[in-house]
Amino acid sequence: MSAIPKAVLYYSPHSVWSTATLLALYEKGYGEDEVDLRVVDIDKGEDFSPAFLRLSPKAVVPTLVVPLRGSLTSDMESRFKAVSDTKALIEFLDKSRSATSHTHTTSSAPAPSLSPATVEFANASSKIIDIIQSDEVSPDRLQHLNARDRASLQELGKSLVPVLESKRTAIVGYLTQCENETIRMSEKTKAIWRDKRMVIETALRDFRGDNVDEYLERSQHMWEVTIPGVLTQVNKELIGPYVLGDQVSIADLHLGAWLSHLVRLAGGGSFDDGDTAIKRLEKHIGNGFVLPEDFLSSAFNPFTEGKAVLKSRLAAFWDAMGARPSWKRAYAL
Repeated sequence: MSAIPKAVLYYSPHSVWSTATLLALYEKGYGEDEVDLRVVDIDKGEDFSPAFLRLSPKAVVPTLVVPLRGSLTSDMESRFKAVSDTKALIEFLDKSRSATSHTHTTSSAPAPSLSPATVEFANASSKIIDIIQSDEVSPDRLQHLNARDRASLQELGKSLVPVLESKRTAIVGYLTQCENETIRMSEKTKAIWRDKRMVIETALRDFRGDNVDEYLERSQHMWEVTIPGVLTQVNKELIGPYVLGDQVSIADLHLGAWLSHLVRLAGGGSFDDGDTAIKRLEKHIGNGFVLPEDFLSSAFNPFTEGKAVLKSRLAAFWDAMGARPSWKRAYAL
């Protein structure tokens, strides 16, 4: 008799939205008996492999594959569905482990809800998530444009070019196998491969110095206009210390993972205290950009040494997230 099927999370330690999903798993208390974790090596193009595209046709990491209701016994063939949209995936994980779960999971241990409790909070949560999940400030775009002069562009290329070339090699290999009829894939899949190859080749031209001035113009606009605007808006929308106040919610998981990526690009670390992390980010942005320090942090905050202090809302948010077991576990990977 086979074992009862479990959900499988396909993720990458190098994926920002994978980290947001892991935060949701840990916050909700899912165990190894409920969800298997399988790493997808996105640096080698595994997310574009034929096997993974059968699960996630748009090559999205993370992807959660879950058994459907009516197929959760060990004596029948299981049916599955895949959830790839990060927002929908995290909401699914939240609702699947609740007292009123109707999402057909194996969990029998309800956990506190991460969903906003009111329509007003739901709108505020969606607003922040939509801001940081826009293509304009996507993690890949932020990383690609994280050079502000010729020297830093050359240095950035040393770390990114090998990864880009490895991905291109994998995709060219899949296309070649199709041409040789070693594998058969749909025209839609082949179009996805060709489009991704074109994106990679465009990125490689940036690092070869084919159009340095145009690249630096884009990176300058990103870091001196776009990011300050986004951070200012998010900082203003935050109630504090979490997005919606004293209780952690879905929006915190998205924002925490995205903000951690920004801090790392600025040379910081996920376990820096809030003031250090945000001030490092402000310095990286430059041009005198500073977030208003208008949030009175609790005296019980482990980073304030028993004193209530004023800090930016994002710094207080960072401290609140950094103190959570889910954060320590996710970033210890």
